Amino acid sequence: MTGTVPADGVYYRACNLCEAICGLQLTVQAGKVVDVRGDLQDPLSRGHICPKGTALPDLHADPDRLKTPVRREGTTWVPMEWDEALDLVARRLREVQQQHGPDAVATFQGNPSVHNSGTLLSASSFLKALGTRSRFTATSTDQLPHHFAAAEMLGHPLLLPIPDIDRTDFFLVFGANPLVSNGSIMTAPGMRERLKAVRARGGRVVLFDPRRSETASAATEFHFIRPGTDALLIAALLNVIFAEKLVKLGHLADFTDGLEELRQAVQPFTPEQVSGKAGVAADVIRSLAREFAGARRGVAYGRMGLSVQEFGGLGQWLLNALNVVTGHFDTEGGAMFPRPAFDLLMRAKKGETWHGRYRTRVRGLPEFDGELPSATLTEEITTPGAGQIRALVTVAGNPVLSTPGGQKLDGALGGLDFMVSIDPYLNETTRHAHVILPPAFGLETAHYDVIFHHFAVRNTARFNLPIFPISAEQRFDHQIFMGLTERLSGKAGSAPQERLELGLRHGPYRTSLAELATQPHGVDFGPLHPGLPGRLLTADGRLHLCPPVMLADLPRLQRALHCPPPALVLIGRRQLRSNNSWMHNVPRLMRGPERCTLYMHPADAAGLADAAGLAEGAEVEVTTETGAVRVPLELTDTLMPGVVSLPHGFGHGLVGVGQRVAAARPGVSLNDLTDPARVDALTGNAVLNGTPVTVRAVSGAAD
Repeated sequence: MTGTVPADGVYYRACNLCEAICGLQLTVQAGKVVDVRGDLQDPLSRGHICPKGTALPDLHADPDRLKTPVRREGTTWVPMEWDEALDLVARRLREVQQQHGPDAVATFQGNPSVHNSGTLLSASSFLKALGTRSRFTATSTDQLPHHFAAAEMLGHPLLLPIPDIDRTDFFLVFGANPLVSNGSIMTAPGMRERLKAVRARGGRVVLFDPRRSETASAATEFHFIRPGTDALLIAALLNVIFAEKLVKLGHLADFTDGLEELRQAVQPFTPEQVSGKAGVAADVIRSLAREFAGARRGVAYGRMGLSVQEFGGLGQWLLNALNVVTGHFDTEGGAMFPRPAFDLLMRAKKGETWHGRYRTRVRGLPEFDGELPSATLTEEITTPGAGQIRALVTVAGNPVLSTPGGQKLDGALGGLDFMVSIDPYLNETTRHAHVILPPAFGLETAHYDVIFHHFAVRNTARFNLPIFPISAEQRFDHQIFMGLTERLSGKAGSAPQERLELGLRHGPYRTSLAELATQPHGVDFGPLHPGLPGRLLTADGRLHLCPPVMLADLPRLQRALHCPPPALVLIGRRQLRSNNSWMHNVPRLMRGPERCTLYMHPADAAGLADAAGLAEGAEVEVTTETGAVRVPLELTDTLMPGVVSLPHGFGHGLVGVGQRVAAARPGVSLNDLTDPARVDALTGNAVLNGTPVTVRAVSGAAD
């Protein structure tokens, strides 16, 4: 699509900034978006919109956004022509591989890669042409435990159980803040209204979290839980359910293995054993287990707080098992399986092996689904020897801020032989690139949400054409990937819309891009339906309730029962007007009070040795074994005592970053404090929560 400006009128499209994929109504006048509101006719979001959606026009018009390739010469960025840039990148990548081997070139893909169908459907051909096993993504700093548990229990990493939130009567939540995220591995825009509906029909919303978050305000019941102990608590719930003979498998009984093994596995985790460690009373655990097991329609759900800790894999496995043994799995109101119109599982093979086929060079951590743990990226760059990473391709990612030990990675990137970033911004990571290839995005692109319909609480589909034409000097992401692929392999691969068309025509609803394009608000294919055992992709077609790899890791969890907790630990926090690190350059999203503050309970502040300096607004130094940052203090009783919290995605004070609004309110990076050596031993996922810290005052109260 080329031209100058779009015609005046009203346009509809899905927001692609987060997992909620809210439908938007945008009014264009004189070539500008003058109004953004929620699309009342979208069958999934039903008019919901969050502040990020209103910022789409700001991102489109951001003067700091790159639109043409640039090459770094010292501290200066020089514009390039596209063919010249693609030729240079392909040549340098091949030179590194010819000299040092194919794995000497690494790739890192950030979260926005799956928010854009062009990148998602065309990057795979590029990766295949590159032929490297040194692949890293944001998955292993975010959601890898979800995929690991799904692969082991159900046969495929994308076969994720999704809460049927619109029909449940008991929503049990661990370490998630869906009122802010509007889902996350549960695409459910408008969560406030959805939670209100649970309560209106007499249901319960029970939340466990170290912070009394925004979601707690919509819950019927809230309990503090010590960071990193969710798996212990869920094991204790299972212990009660088995001990009191509350198990009910329903239709799953015909194809589920491992029930007796699970019963034996959770025997050591009694409520009395777990209570002191988790900070949850034993009688609360027992009553909750009985009530959840007795609920007619219930579902347990856990997200970031359950995943980015040292027992993330066990936590997500036990959560699935809790839903299974209480009859809340593959049933209305329980954990169910969407059937997307474009189904990535349609041609999936049964019985595939998903992890441990090779390992990282330095630490020997296993791969999962062709990816290595991102926590190992720095050491793989800096440690000499065969297979050392010498070149890097980043795609829509900012690992300097998003992966543990960010300062060390920042230093490592400066020593690479070559680096290229496919990204529209000069940020904390891309400033190290030798070449930046900026794709068109947002309102300029055609879009279909390939991934998030696999996570959605209702089966819908929506395809949107671009609103704004790109200028002559711009390129779409798929054009960039196809150009590089052709230069590396001689084959350009298929265009994203060709893959979409083929998948839609052969999918469960036999639709097409043309048909979807006539329905700008989206098409509703109805609520979730039971899909097992037909959806299972294990080799034997059965649900594996107790995979051996999970059982082998349980002694580690049992040992944790007897380890005293640190005096003070750090957790992250999600904010409604923020999306990782890349939306801090939007003025309307950065208005208001300082958001990068350290939350601390007043009792903790009063109990420290230098408590006299720990007043509201004071500057404090937060220190871990990895690093130290200075940040304003915010006292709040919304935190469990013994826990402090920093938001994720800040730290924009580095020299050479080309985002002026973000630089004006830089904040500090949570991941200058997290330790890349700490990973979930089962999955390799980074441990970003529960980091032991010390806090001291470095200045008096702010003016």
